Amino acid sequence: MKNWLRAQPDQPATLSDLQALVDRFVDAYNHHRPHRSLPHRATPAAVYQALPKALPTGSREADTHTRVRHDRIDPSGVVTLRVNGRLHHIGVGRTHARTHVILLVDDLHVRVVNAVIGELLRELIIDPTRDYQPQANPTTPKPPNP
Repeated sequence: MKNWLRAQPDQPATLSDLQALVDRFVDAYNHHRPHRSLPHRATPAAVYQALPKALPTGSREADTHTRVRHDRIDPSGVVTLRVNGRLHHIGVGRTHARTHVILLVDDLHVRVVNAVIGELLRELIIDPTRDYQPQANPTTPKPPNP
């Protein structure tokens, strides 16, 4: 921009003249000059207009967040997942340590699937109040005290 401003024959004498010249540069740069880095040498304005825009939603209940994440279970049998800006540790089991997994996340509902064989390793609903999501162990009846 500085080079373009210096190359102009009508150099600005006032701040308003300089602003008018900068506005001319911005218009040419964004709306008329094709950019090599953009697809089909488009202008930045054309690319911006083509992108989908975020819209306000009426209710949060209809808005769901789904994503697919590829990860690896750590040596202690845990995989981590960030939900609402907070890390949650999901216990899968040491028998699956270092296994490549796919996490299928639908809001708080999470499925941990073995990436190689497709086996479902864990399915849970994240408890947002807990950092560590323990494995659900079946309760075994305790022997009666004699």
